[in-house]
Amino acid sequence: MKVTTGTTGAELFFERRDVVVARVDGELKDLDQPLPEGAEIEGVTIDSPDGLNVLRHSTAHVMAQAVQQLRPDAKLGIGPYITDGFYFDFDVEEPFTPEDLRQLEKMMLKIVNQNQKFVRRVVSEDEAREAMTDEPYKLELLGKKNDAAEAGEGVNVEVGAGDITIYDNVDRKSGDSVWCDLCRGPHLPNTKLISNAFALTRSSAAYWLGNQNNQQLQRIYGTAWPTKEALKAYQERIAEAERRDHRKLGAELDLFSFPDELGSGLPVFHPKGGIIRKAMEDYSRQRHVDAGYEFVYTPHITKGHLYEVSGHLDWYREGMFPAMHIDAELNEDGTVRKPGQDYYLKPMNCPMHNLIFRSRGRSYRELPLRLFEFGSVYRYEKSGVVHGLTRVRGMTQDDAHIYCTREQMKDELTKTLNFVLGLLKDYGLDDFYLELSTKDPEKYVGEDAAWDEATRTLAEVAQESGLELVPDPGGAAFYGPKISVQAKDALGRTWQMSTIQLDFNLPERFELEFQAADGTRQRPVMIHRALFGSVERFMGVLTEHYAGAFPAWLAPVQVVGIPVAEAFNDYMFDVVDQLKAAGIRAEVDISSDRFPKKIRTASKDKIPFVLIAGGEDAEAGAVSFRFRDGSQDNGVPVAEAVQRIVDAVRNRTS
Repeated sequence: MKVTTGTTGAELFFERRDVVVARVDGELKDLDQPLPEGAEIEGVTIDSPDGLNVLRHSTAHVMAQAVQQLRPDAKLGIGPYITDGFYFDFDVEEPFTPEDLRQLEKMMLKIVNQNQKFVRRVVSEDEAREAMTDEPYKLELLGKKNDAAEAGEGVNVEVGAGDITIYDNVDRKSGDSVWCDLCRGPHLPNTKLISNAFALTRSSAAYWLGNQNNQQLQRIYGTAWPTKEALKAYQERIAEAERRDHRKLGAELDLFSFPDELGSGLPVFHPKGGIIRKAMEDYSRQRHVDAGYEFVYTPHITKGHLYEVSGHLDWYREGMFPAMHIDAELNEDGTVRKPGQDYYLKPMNCPMHNLIFRSRGRSYRELPLRLFEFGSVYRYEKSGVVHGLTRVRGMTQDDAHIYCTREQMKDELTKTLNFVLGLLKDYGLDDFYLELSTKDPEKYVGEDAAWDEATRTLAEVAQESGLELVPDPGGAAFYGPKISVQAKDALGRTWQMSTIQLDFNLPERFELEFQAADGTRQRPVMIHRALFGSVERFMGVLTEHYAGAFPAWLAPVQVVGIPVAEAFNDYMFDVVDQLKAAGIRAEVDISSDRFPKKIRTASKDKIPFVLIAGGEDAEAGAVSFRFRDGSQDNGVPVAEAVQRIVDAVRNRTS
């Protein structure tokens, strides 16, 4: 809709209580701001993505007001909205305690119920400095206004392009400002719209502007929703996510661990976790064989020159472990007789695969050449981002590099995308969208024309898949654009899975060639493809997706036999032996626990199938099935029971 000059969003949407800000020619504005004549206006509701962001940012201001009531000496940092919530940083003498958070929630509720107004005012820099005279961090932000986008974490929330603005929390009765903050906004019309659907979730240490060289502050996280029901649903999702945390389940199910003696980000897999990992890898290997991939193996370390050629030392050095300088020889007087060389743990497999391609002459008849490796790589992730299996320093990539002609390029990309989507579905993930990462203008190698062609081709392949395609400007690796498969898990969380990168540049840098049909020497096109991303990360995702209750074909123990009494142990061992002969991972529980405890243990261990046998079963040559959901199927003949389990595992149906 369009309006006349001077009309405000509040006047325009006065009948719409759910509209909290206006979108004016694409830009969000407070409802009390006059609207320009002829502008295209849209009401933004509180439950929309933009409306939720405004709600959460406004709640962050209320929290900061409460903090400075509780601790008057607290100095304000930055308080932006984030996914599902918000945070605010404070410089305080003592860290916040759980009791502080509970007290702050009560104080926030009082502020909310006062129905304070959020009022925007445009100020000069001098006026802003006067208003923020007791806030040193805000004064620092004012000095960064002209380069806010590069200044650090969250700076654009406070200052940036355009006017300098301050938001006052105004007492509705007196009309006085009771608290204010440097902020670009927009905000809700009033605090009452926050209602009682918010919660403070935790506190932690944080560095000013996200830089570890800066002052350490205290950060409080919170969440806010349009209704109490939505808040409760979110809290239930968070509780379920905590129950599914792969680090917790890994310990409970004895799958993997993270020994301090090894160092951060270096997991070990226990026998049960090893079974799951082997099952994943074995199935992947077979699918790759069927799809025409050839297996290669490369070392874990290499001379640094290899990564000078590839460009990784120029563009990726910070993500690599430091060099090991070896092979130097010294004379008796300490002078160098033979200089040493720098060796690096490999962060990527692609340069080594290029050496395999280059090891002999290649013909167009060999293309496409698909090289595959479960290759161990090492990346120096900062300690603050290492997280369980999903962010590690040592990992195994299911890495493939496909070399093809330009004519084969699009067809090969389509086959590759279909291959990875099909394989991900086999592991139980089936809700996808695609992300197209394009050139970072500050970090790339090669010619613009080659990048344009590669990006255009990837976009066509992605669009033809029928999946939603989301742009990721500047997110590509330095050597080429990529498609990322984004998969949603059982909780609706999105994980980046497979990546497909199209690369004209590394073949050029490594001088890769093949003899074309006309006898000329030509460069191949290179497709980088990781399916799981890393085996470790994929296993962490699957552990949370299934809440540890892996489908039978992946479960470390697929069947547990539980005799009702010791007299039936031999009978149950015979049943389990038949299952083992059919390739099923089965065992008998002959512990001293009572029968009900054995059933509970099998449930706690998330065993897919529990077989029970007592007197009637033994006489009838049968067993009773007990499933994960507690249901039971009694009197199933042993041969039928074995076949049911074999079929379920072979067909990956449970």
